[in-house]
Amino acid sequence: MTQYKNKQFFLVIKLLKFSGMTKIKVLAIFAIALLSTMSVKAQFATGADIVSSYVWRGIPQEDATGKTGGAPNIQPYASFTTGKLTLGSWASSSFSGGLKEVDLYATYAVSSAFAITVTDYYYNFSTHPDYFKYKNGTGHIFEGTLAYTGSAFSASVNTMFAGADKLDNGDNALSTYVELGYQIAPVAKVFIGGSLANSNTYGTTGFGITNVGFKVSKTIAITDKFSLPVYGIVGANPYLKSTFFVAGVTL
Repeated sequence: MTQYKNKQFFLVIKLLKFSGMTKIKVLAIFAIALLSTMSVKAQFATGADIVSSYVWRGIPQEDATGKTGGAPNIQPYASFTTGKLTLGSWASSSFSGGLKEVDLYATYAVSSAFAITVTDYYYNFSTHPDYFKYKNGTGHIFEGTLAYTGSAFSASVNTMFAGADKLDNGDNALSTYVELGYQIAPVAKVFIGGSLANSNTYGTTGFGITNVGFKVSKTIAITDKFSLPVYGIVGANPYLKSTFFVAGVTL
């Protein structure tokens, strides 16, 4: 087994010498080679949600004004976990064809309660069709997240540190969204979140509450062996003076 692992690393190094790969591709290949040598049992997961509309942090993604809502979306995901590290992808595509998003993320569980995540958002397919452009003019947005999840209370701080998150003058906006949540019952949670400063991403010119509401979940038994998790989110964006109701089904 050791001889086999050494051959894997030798092959990766040899490929790098004879190709003009970008730094991103180099890191991706190195990560794959490294993960393939880990003795920790790997776990894979996949699934999807179908939602009545796509609302992210209080902002409807097909209607930034929040006045008309949007079309239903399917939101698949796939992840790979080994030890405390999870690598995954999450996406959303509207039934109307007007919205497409593909995100990548890496999460490291510092403890049972704290986790650090780096996310690569990409939803600017119409204005930035070249997905693999990571230099100036990229459509990617990179965000760092520190999250706490307790038995009832949860909190997260999310800062966009690079990419297409810009101010009007072209400077990085460093858009920061903070959210607090509280589990008031096993199937119900309340939450409040907002942007801390001027941000074109969140549509704020300063501090503003963009997301407040509650989520209720329920499992519907279809047969003795199959059940369907469903949920509803009732919320408001006080900054936009808008409200929303999202119904979802987890497959």
